[in-house]
Amino acid sequence: MTAEPSAVVRDDLPVKLSFLPKQIREPRRPALALAVSWLTTFLPSIGLAALIGLIAPDVAQPKFDITGPMAIFLLVVFAPVVETLIMGSVLSVLLRVMPPAAGVVASAIGWGIAHSLMAPIWGLTIWWPFLIFSALFVVWRRQGWWLAAGLVASVHALHNLLPALYLATHA
Repeated sequence: MTAEPSAVVRDDLPVKLSFLPKQIREPRRPALALAVSWLTTFLPSIGLAALIGLIAPDVAQPKFDITGPMAIFLLVVFAPVVETLIMGSVLSVLLRVMPPAAGVVASAIGWGIAHSLMAPIWGLTIWWPFLIFSALFVVWRRQGWWLAAGLVASVHALHNLLPALYLATHA
């Protein structure tokens, strides 16, 4: 007899990704999970970006040729929703063929590669937020696929908000 997918998630994810905050690894208190997830994505990725900027200041950065309200819409609404739908769909397939923690890591690597196609260095900073987004999706999908997608899209939107506001006002 095989274990239910939810039982596998419950047993595997907290053990394999135990370095993540408990609020990300357990489907409780969505508002707290949102806040902790945003801090856990945003602060380290800003730190990684700053470190990469110090080490390789001349490396090509991603270019966004958008300003004003369109920058906010595309980065805070459109991209988080579309990327979450893609990520959730891919993770749903990955979880059929690999343990949840491996699916989370594979998803993060895939998103790092995908963003590297726009600017090679971008993948080095983007893999971390997508590790968090993927873990959050896997954990919360036990409560419902759309709930998980909504929570992840919200964290992603918050993650993109400050850069979008900067682009909207400094172009």
